[in-house]
Amino acid sequence: MNLAHDIGDQAINKVIEQHPVIGEILQKYEIGCVTCGVGICLVKDVVSIHALGDEIETAIETEINDYLKTIDTKGEAA
Repeated sequence: MNLAHDIGDQAINKVIEQHPVIGEILQKYEIGCVTCGVGICLVKDVVSIHALGDEIETAIETEINDYLKTIDTKGEAA
């Protein structure tokens, strides 16, 4: 996954804490990272681990990047 703001290289638990919308996007595709007790997976690996196929992975990547375009580099809504 190629995600803006280097989000892909961060642990999913920290990303969801800072960006709950990303957790909502993942839940929409039945990826249960929000309820995971471990949360150390990198965001870029989370989707591929679930083997949803290229089309769905691309849709998730697009939705996350579209959301990230709405925030500034400090993580605040633009």
